[in-house]
Amino acid sequence: MKVLIADDERLARAELRRLLTAFPEVEVVGEATHVDETCERVEALAPDLLLLDIQMPGGTGFDVLDRLEAPPDVVFTTAHDAHALRAFQVNALDYLLKPIESARLAEALERVRQRGRVQRAAGEPVTPLERVFVRDGERCWLVTLSQVPLFSSEGNYARLHLPDAEPLLARSLNHLEERLDPVRFFRASRQHLINLDFVEALEPGPGGTLIARLRGGREVEMSRRQSQRFRERLSP
Repeated sequence: MKVLIADDERLARAELRRLLTAFPEVEVVGEATHVDETCERVEALAPDLLLLDIQMPGGTGFDVLDRLEAPPDVVFTTAHDAHALRAFQVNALDYLLKPIESARLAEALERVRQRGRVQRAAGEPVTPLERVFVRDGERCWLVTLSQVPLFSSEGNYARLHLPDAEPLLARSLNHLEERLDPVRFFRASRQHLINLDFVEALEPGPGGTLIARLRGGREVEMSRRQSQRFRERLSP
């Protein structure tokens, strides 16, 4: 399990490193001391888990998550309990109050294991999610996900854009992305995930981005980073 520690206090980072030595499966791949550096290290090191302080130079831990297109699993580490509700609203796996106890850290690491991210990274097979139960007003039904052209993020929910309905699913877009077939679905940006079976054309967009035109006329602009990833995916 690759872990990145983000905290502006040197002693706090050192204490987390010391506690993590008790877990041989954990590798601390780096540290960060402010918001910009944290975002850069996440992009460069691709950790499985981000141990993230809330108050840091340049903003907050929530600003970090807002800027990341595909954040890793997150456990907040802070001296204040005032932000606990918001932390879980952004899908943090745990919220550890300083001084952090080894037993609480062990619980947080177990939550990461249960999420299955590390097992997937190791190549263990995961059955893609094929159908979900949705509700739109009084109507309830099962949706076959291969028939959904586009998903968009609405906080902790994902909206399914179907030809005849746009129901909300009580799962975040990040959670949904982890369960979908990566051959068929592609994360176009922090806000959108597209079904490649429905892409009719790709057009150049501003600043080196790509615009995916879907059947039915909807257009989705990929972020610059994801546009580059998509180009690499198409390269022989």
